[in-house]
Amino acid sequence: MKNILKTFAIIFLLVTYSCKAQQMVQTPNDIYKLKTNEQLFLNKPLKNLLKEIKPEIKTAYGTLGYPSYFSFRFISPEEIKHKPSDSSILGLYVYVKEDVEEWSHGARPKEKEFLWTKEDIEKYGNFTVIRIRVSGKE
Repeated sequence: MKNILKTFAIIFLLVTYSCKAQQMVQTPNDIYKLKTNEQLFLNKPLKNLLKEIKPEIKTAYGTLGYPSYFSFRFISPEEIKHKPSDSSILGLYVYVKEDVEEWSHGARPKEKEFLWTKEDIEKYGNFTVIRIRVSGKE
């Protein structure tokens, strides 16, 4: 009887762990799930939201204003240039409490101006999410 209980406990823990490990956004089109589940991310660090995104963020920029926000895209700046001007590019906008000054004042190097890097996650990961908006389509 003890072995059966131990076995069920181990299976339960493994199933629970594997369910939590899957990210909410598996493809760019799943980005709308973040807006649907916005309450899970409000007043939490940006890094929590970013952990739920599996596709690579290829383009990003921050905008200073009230409130400041980050815009994330899943296509590169070169791909954006080749899209027709009337096309709607899928974008995730994450509004934060803190100011995103570096982008606004041109402090980022020209070659990395629109790239989202691990350093950015470290620098901005603790910014507090106050709103999520999604626009466009894949």
